[in-house]
Amino acid sequence: MQKNLMQLYKRALDERSIWLNRWQTAMRYTIPTNDTDVAMLFDATAADAVDNLAASMYSLLTPPESLWINLVRESDLSPNAEIATDMLRAHLNDSNFYTTIHQCYTDLVVLGTACLFMAENPIGADSAFSFTAIPMTDIAILPNAVFHTTSMPACEIAEKYPHFTMPEKLRELIKNNPETPIRLVQALIGKDFTAWLDVGGDIENNIVSTGVFETNPYIIFRWSVVSGELYGRSPVLRALPDIKTANKVVELVLKNATIAVSGIWQADDDGVINLSNINLTPGAIIPKAVGSSGLTPLSSGADFDVSQIVLRDLRDRIRHTLLADRLGLLSDKEMTATEILARNSDMVRILGATYGRLLHEFIRPMCERGLQILSRRGLIDKISLHSDAELKYIAPIAQMAREEMSI
Repeated sequence: MQKNLMQLYKRALDERSIWLNRWQTAMRYTIPTNDTDVAMLFDATAADAVDNLAASMYSLLTPPESLWINLVRESDLSPNAEIATDMLRAHLNDSNFYTTIHQCYTDLVVLGTACLFMAENPIGADSAFSFTAIPMTDIAILPNAVFHTTSMPACEIAEKYPHFTMPEKLRELIKNNPETPIRLVQALIGKDFTAWLDVGGDIENNIVSTGVFETNPYIIFRWSVVSGELYGRSPVLRALPDIKTANKVVELVLKNATIAVSGIWQADDDGVINLSNINLTPGAIIPKAVGSSGLTPLSSGADFDVSQIVLRDLRDRIRHTLLADRLGLLSDKEMTATEILARNSDMVRILGATYGRLLHEFIRPMCERGLQILSRRGLIDKISLHSDAELKYIAPIAQMAREEMSI
């Protein structure tokens, strides 16, 4: 069993490896995470469009109200469905869901895949649910399998896993350097959960926890998928060539602007002019020897007017790919009913496939997980979305889709 688990883990890492460079590049040009990447970012068109698209997904799919999900039941037990709906909404509203899901939408727009971890809070907390947006660099997936890699200080292992019998090598490590980060791998294969310390050797002697999950706490959802691929493709990945080119064009424009301001100069090497003492600032007086040519400007060919045409075209394509020009705010002027229907029709056409995928991969699994937690606590009767009840999605994007179908 442990051998098979390690094989699956290595296979999952291999499947993910080809995506890591793509993700790193996409993040560098949209949501840079270190000073080096920030210093290399010259054009913020893509970053601004990413923020707008993530905000649009938030308002269209999971608005911060309590009216975007409903459970319906065609039986004598329909009041139970209403109670379950109200209870699920209440615990979602009292949880950190609305502050966490926007992080997932940003990952979805930039990387194409996002992971929302839905944990159960201790009894007595304001909500039964606790949500965490897990970076995709910590997640590796296979069909029906999720591997979550994280780390923790060595000194916390005994406290978090008191029943774990540590190998002698690990005890020595904790004794000598208690703050050493230890890699922890959590695997969910179907419903079976196994967590082990990745400290070398076989898994069997390093397993710290096992268990069974009735519903998957790792809710992984994708923007769009190419046949045969496990990870999703995002609008940013599709627009990446234009984003990189626009960034380079702006960099060249700034360099040419620097040349236009300070100029390029040449001087005769007459043994008199000291280039180290020359300060090219407005109003500066540069002395020269009598009879010498002194410092003369050198033509740089810094006229780069065509760059503005290229840059405008690139920025328009970036905004179009990231839907900034199609999912923008309503205009200030009053819109007629025909204009509103036309705009809603465009939104449904643009986001229709993504909406269907997110309903299947995100909304439904999250509701199933929430109902399972609430029923296990005895707060509601046990309800299954497969047989007992139907999920009615009533977020703005769903209402637009129904209006479009009714025309």
